[in-house]
Amino acid sequence: DSLRGGHWKKMTSRARQQADEAARYLMDVYARRETTPGRSFEGDAEQESEFERTFPYKETSDQLRAIDEVKRDMRRPLPMDRLLIGDVGFGKTEVAMRAAARCVFSGCQAALVAPTTLLAEQHYETWGARFDQFGVRVEVISRFVSTAKQKKIISDTAEGRADILIGTHRILGADVAFKDLGLVIVDEEHRFGVMHKEHLKRLYPKVDVLMLSATPIPRSLHMSLSGLRDLSVIETPPRKRIPVITAAGMWSESLVRNAVLRENSRGGQIYYIHNRVRTIDKEAMMMRRMFPRLKVSVVHGQMREKELKETMEAFARGETDMLVCTAIVESGLDIPRANTLIVSDSQDLGLAQMHQLRGRVGRREEQAFALFLYPEGTVLTKDAAERLEAIAALTEFGAGYELAKRDLEIRGGGELVGAAQHGNLGRVGFQLYCDMLEEAISRVRGLSRERTVMEITAACAIPSGYLPHESLRVALYRKLLWTQDMGILDSLLDETVDRFGPMPRVLEFLFDAARVRIAGPDHGITKVTCGTDETAVQFSAESPLRRVPPPKGWFRRDHGLAGRGGMDSLKQLVSWIMLIKPEKNSNF
Repeated sequence: DSLRGGHWKKMTSRARQQADEAARYLMDVYARRETTPGRSFEGDAEQESEFERTFPYKETSDQLRAIDEVKRDMRRPLPMDRLLIGDVGFGKTEVAMRAAARCVFSGCQAALVAPTTLLAEQHYETWGARFDQFGVRVEVISRFVSTAKQKKIISDTAEGRADILIGTHRILGADVAFKDLGLVIVDEEHRFGVMHKEHLKRLYPKVDVLMLSATPIPRSLHMSLSGLRDLSVIETPPRKRIPVITAAGMWSESLVRNAVLRENSRGGQIYYIHNRVRTIDKEAMMMRRMFPRLKVSVVHGQMREKELKETMEAFARGETDMLVCTAIVESGLDIPRANTLIVSDSQDLGLAQMHQLRGRVGRREEQAFALFLYPEGTVLTKDAAERLEAIAALTEFGAGYELAKRDLEIRGGGELVGAAQHGNLGRVGFQLYCDMLEEAISRVRGLSRERTVMEITAACAIPSGYLPHESLRVALYRKLLWTQDMGILDSLLDETVDRFGPMPRVLEFLFDAARVRIAGPDHGITKVTCGTDETAVQFSAESPLRRVPPPKGWFRRDHGLAGRGGMDSLKQLVSWIMLIKPEKNSNF
């Protein structure tokens, strides 16, 4: 849109109205939960310390911070609602275990909901091994468990004899009840619908909720970024982990052959993902013809429980070279020797799904490889091409969070608490809409803090002679626009000078504009208009700047100041503002 026309103003006005309506609705929904008295989990310090010592690895700094944030929430007498984002294999499960330990050591029950039977079983084994020595009873209900045993577990849970119940959607069944449920953990939250995630909250309003994901769905991420759900992020990888080498492209027999033989020659195993049960046996037969010396097994969700379990256990023991399977293996499985992933028909998979599949390899120190392929002759849709481009480009540690934000841009933010996952934030773009929603939520909460509107009509741009690469210029523009802290801005200036040399005057001007934008709200500056001939500043009625002499060469006008225009005007304005400290306990 042209900024000279009226269309952009109409679009932003419509989006702002939408943000206001969403904020009021969301605050009503979450206010009910916020005002419900919850439990204050104090735990048992000695038992918790003992439990933490059984963790066989050294915690990362991000892990420790996330654990502290969760424990702090659990001590508060209000229900916890926290989303924990961490890349695959970064230690989210340990954070969840420690939350569960605090819950059960405080005398309450915990529930862990997993999206697949395989992941529920793996959790049962690992959680059972950790908690058993502390007298904590861990049980699992899934289709791997007989009906008679499930009935016994459900009865024991209702009477409080089972401390931690792990399961798939089966936990949400009408016949499952808890005597004293204190904590619900939702693993891979992006695999569950809204009604699933809200079910236990409705039944147990006081319950603390911790959701885990490497790639949260757009709505969950949106709610966290908007301040409606607390957010913890684990970005530090475990020691000695190497990013997975990822490629996306057209299916090629030579490419697949080389990848499989390379992995097999170093004693590793291969996942081959074919996400269609109807043709998976045909695909497995093709793999057996290509690799007659390898043992190839097949796994999919429609297999009988016993066969599925035995096949997966054989692969985990290293008795199978290649597992041809559907995306049933995407969640949480940890098989160290499997370090090559090949995905056919990847154009039909979602971005989060591809990232989760990639997380099945590279969980130890060996270099891992992931190939996301699509059939020869396939015409990719725009969204599919963007997804494949994103999965191939974002391979560094912490990519799950970035991929989730990219998914947000591709798919939209969705109805924030509605049943529809897709959505359209209008033409204003996700970042601007999030800013509008954040402002609206602050107004509803009574924490409104007006921003300083900056209108710069003087020509200004980062010179290509100073930063020749367009991507670097765009990155610097984004940082200048998003930075909300003066210390971070000073660090950005030092970094820019250190990397690229003394700044041209026009870039100093952009840093001055950023300083005015950051400091403005604290000083009651509502708007700054800077042109080549004049710079005008508007104050709020309560601004402390109204009571001090203007800078040299400036004069008072209406509800603010006016002075000469050009680049030097903002530098002079910054120097003046910085001399005046905001009053204590003011609204700014």
